[in-house]
Amino acid sequence: MSYVKPAELITSMIDAGESKVLMSTRDTLIRAFMGGAMLTLAAAFAVTVSTQTGSPLVGAMLFPVGFVLLYLLGYDLLTGVFTLAPLALFDKRPGVTLGGIGRNWGLVFIGNFAGAFMVALCMAIYFTYGFTTEPSAVGEAINEIGHGRTVGYAEHGAGGMLTLFIRGMLCNWMVSTGVVAAMMSTSVPGKVIGMWLPIMLFFYMGFEHSVVNMFLFPTGLLLGAEFTIGDYLVWNEIPTVLGNLVGGLTFVGLMIFATHGRTGPKRIVMTRPNGKTFAAAPTRVPRG
Repeated sequence: MSYVKPAELITSMIDAGESKVLMSTRDTLIRAFMGGAMLTLAAAFAVTVSTQTGSPLVGAMLFPVGFVLLYLLGYDLLTGVFTLAPLALFDKRPGVTLGGIGRNWGLVFIGNFAGAFMVALCMAIYFTYGFTTEPSAVGEAINEIGHGRTVGYAEHGAGGMLTLFIRGMLCNWMVSTGVVAAMMSTSVPGKVIGMWLPIMLFFYMGFEHSVVNMFLFPTGLLLGAEFTIGDYLVWNEIPTVLGNLVGGLTFVGLMIFATHGRTGPKRIVMTRPNGKTFAAAPTRVPRG
């Protein structure tokens, strides 16, 4: 399926990071808004499927449809720019600065949240017939998710905060792998398969995605769930954002850049006086 090798892949990743940093404010906000909206609508779909079928695995298998569509349409998620934008700085691309990266992250966060909140409001109306009835079974399920992933973490104190951070980190390890996997193919089927697998994994494992949470928790609050905005920010969104940043940049962006963008020198084959050969790093080759 038109496989793109890692040595070429890293160039595509750096180019994408540069493009996102230099993108206009208007386009960044539009693409982030639509990215947040499409991903979170897929999250609503997945929770609906899981609730109605009683099988979380089925919901997880179908959730990637939103990620695939937003990626193919060229929209952006905070988790993706966390991984790609810094690579352009590491590669010393002209015009790319720390300030530019921070600007991009901030705009994408705002756009993603606006798109996710729009979907949250629409789904809250949908689950309650315009707030005239009690939430449907799917609405109640979202309430439980919101309570369990805020107050539930808080009940464990520091251990809960560490768990939340780790779940955020593992999430963007997988999500950013999906972003990169889409670049490993030049065909649409290849891109879809590359994205589908890691996205399905993160959703089924219950890892914490900052943009998905921008939908789940505001929806819960709109439906009267038993947690506060402060609980949401302190015991979910902020630690999740930090975990997403560390996971995507460390385990995906930096690792691929380090070994494929800045490949170390190959070991050299040497011959001993007795005729046997051995391999040595260039810095350890005997002189004279």
